[in-house]
Amino acid sequence: MNNKLETISNLFEGSEIRSIWDSEKEEYYFSVVDVISALTDSNNPRNYWNMLKKRMKKEEQSELSTKCVQLKMKSRKDGKSYSTDTLDTKGILRLIESVPSPKAEPFKLWLANLGSERIDEVFDPEIAINRAVEYYRKRGYDDKWIKARLTGIVDRFKLTDVWKESGITKDYEYGILTNEIYKSWSGMKASEYKKFKDLEKNL
Repeated sequence: MNNKLETISNLFEGSEIRSIWDSEKEEYYFSVVDVISALTDSNNPRNYWNMLKKRMKKEEQSELSTKCVQLKMKSRKDGKSYSTDTLDTKGILRLIESVPSPKAEPFKLWLANLGSERIDEVFDPEIAINRAVEYYRKRGYDDKWIKARLTGIVDRFKLTDVWKESGITKDYEYGILTNEIYKSWSGMKASEYKKFKDLEKNL
């Protein structure tokens, strides 16, 4: 399971959070009303979300609702697909921070601890490296594979530095070049190959 999807699923253990994978953007999108339902005691999470959007707009904090993407998701009630407000992982975590509910407090504490860990990594980058190694070991990868993976990351930075020196600065330009490299040896775009190998972008 992709690490982002696994993280969100673990946060809402016991609650079904519908999700869709966007292979082009390499990002999961999660149902907003499902998250609202899991965080509150509201009998009508859709109405709760509408009220929350109005409050955000009144407080001039409507950036979250404007980042919503409407995607077709299957309803648990009748099995039909309907347009549903969704947010990516970053948006969902921001939504958790915005919900004034006792149920949301454990999630906010988790986010605060996560932020503290990232700040520690800024001052001591080795912490992040150790965390990555430990993560891969828990996933069952041996040290030889981990070493190759970390070496590959360093080599990729070297390659992008060369591209930057050649005047490549836009994200889409990096994407085009990366896809060409993947196609030359795998016959697939980067996103297709990652999906094939179950190597979607980690959190």
